Amino acid sequence: MTYDVIQVGTGGQGGRWCDQFLPPNVDEGLVNVVAAVDVDESAHENAQEHLGVSEDACYTDAAEAFAEHDADFCTIVVPPAFHEDVVDAALAHDLHILSEKPIADTLEASVRIAEKVEAAGKKMGVTMSHRFDRDKTTLRRQLRSGEHGPLDYLVCRFTCNCRSYGSWGAFRHDIEDTLMVEGAVHHLDILADLADSRCETLYAQTWTPEWGEYAGDAQGLVQLTFEDGTRATYEGAKTNAVGLNGWGNEYVRAECRDSTLVLDGRELEAYSYDPDREANFGDRPENGERIPLDGDGDGDGGEKWANTWLIEQFVDWLDGGEPMATNVQDNLQSMALIEAAIRSSETGEAVAVQELLEETKRSVSI
Repeated sequence: MTYDVIQVGTGGQGGRWCDQFLPPNVDEGLVNVVAAVDVDESAHENAQEHLGVSEDACYTDAAEAFAEHDADFCTIVVPPAFHEDVVDAALAHDLHILSEKPIADTLEASVRIAEKVEAAGKKMGVTMSHRFDRDKTTLRRQLRSGEHGPLDYLVCRFTCNCRSYGSWGAFRHDIEDTLMVEGAVHHLDILADLADSRCETLYAQTWTPEWGEYAGDAQGLVQLTFEDGTRATYEGAKTNAVGLNGWGNEYVRAECRDSTLVLDGRELEAYSYDPDREANFGDRPENGERIPLDGDGDGDGGEKWANTWLIEQFVDWLDGGEPMATNVQDNLQSMALIEAAIRSSETGEAVAVQELLEETKRSVSI
């Protein structure tokens, strides 16, 4: 079945939805884009050029587009603070929803959205694109294979030179807790996914040095402990002198009993345990065994990845399949990690993540 969709947000990341993520799924007959929305009329050109949306089917108001087109679902690709308004309008017009991360800009708003979607009997997915990118998917499959033995701990590094205003998109320089809300929402989610366990406790420090042109915290160090005993460390930075592992090129190291797996700049290597090398202090090993990344292609005749793949997963769910892994209820775990990190940095204390999520659920009413 082909599903009619209204694309909300066609500039910035929305432009990538128009020219990269949606077209392969349109070509396969999974979706048909019937209208597009963006407050900036100049951004409508992306939907017109790449998706064939007519000028009269482009809007600056989502509710108007929803009212004038009989669609099955909408996408949401606008800043997080505006997600709940679009969700409200979509549910009022009986639409399913596929939204960019995060669910909203706060855990409380995210819980409200999840409850509203459930009360309306609709389906909502969240595009945690990094978790489903080709390199992270390959690493996840390696860990799940059992070939490397049980996992002990994880390390993730995301460092960039985006210290000047506007270098990471102007709105990200203006919001509070920008690293957590716009960056770590992916990276902490990846760590939890690789650990294959819910986070139990989290301790974080976030800040911005004087040379970073941000209204909120753009640097962070986070420690996580998961319910199965796995541990993880996250380093995130937007104002460094050089970007060693920028967007999409993160460094992730998984320390297992039988191997050390290193993902760096989209290349994956395995270093196998060698008992003959024990106590060889300072003796750095040669390059590890290169592990080819799974699959190929970008959705154009090959295996899909990231948002292109997530659109297909959402359609499969609408077709009656199992809920996508990043359905809005399960994705509250990702939002709880972000809220816990923000609170931990404010209080200087570790946060019990599952307790925080349950307390928030009890406090929210719709």
